Amino acid sequence: MSGIPKKANPDASQDKPSQGQGRYAAGEDPVKREQILDGAKSVFMRLGFDAASMNDVTREAGVSKGTVYVYFSSKEELFAALINREKSLFSMKLRDVIAESNDVADALYQFGITFVTQMTGTGMVPAMRTLLGVIDRMPGLCKNFFAASPINAVTVLIEFFNRPDVKARLDIDDRELAARQFIDACSATFFKSRLLDEILATPPDKEVHRYVSRAVDMFMRFYTRKP
Repeated sequence: MSGIPKKANPDASQDKPSQGQGRYAAGEDPVKREQILDGAKSVFMRLGFDAASMNDVTREAGVSKGTVYVYFSSKEELFAALINREKSLFSMKLRDVIAESNDVADALYQFGITFVTQMTGTGMVPAMRTLLGVIDRMPGLCKNFFAASPINAVTVLIEFFNRPDVKARLDIDDRELAARQFIDACSATFFKSRLLDEILATPPDKEVHRYVSRAVDMFMRFYTRKP
């Protein structure tokens, strides 16, 4: 149907890849997608899910409304994509922290410190409060948040437990259970207090160290392979 004109991209000039590469198809420019998600993060953190609008996002991201809808069909889809991105970045940071240590106990300690600090000191808790506020109206959105991503804190620990050097040191029959136990031992108290505003920011380093160190000690005592 050559006589029908193609629909113009409102931000076509901004959807071009760097010089030397071909043009991205509509909605496939990763830089543009990140630009929109960065703007959305700022808006949702400032206004919350209900008060935020797609117009707010377009202004914050510096793109047209048409461009936002090329990448995300609704505010719900945009929020879900933002959550998945933040979870993935969080998980990759945990993976990097573990990879930097060759000692099992130290790797667990560094994982625990990073997990607690990130969970209580970033936008994770406000995001979860936002989700809890809409859980009755949008259960699917909340399910997406709590669903296991391909890479998450639990899978990062399971990967760690599967390393040959770690398997030689630890005797773990249920790696998923062990991972969840360790994460809860490190963070459950802090997370609940932060969620309920009993504490307003990341707990003092001394307290985080105390809880994580005890969690590592208990974990190693229970799971260390017997001679």
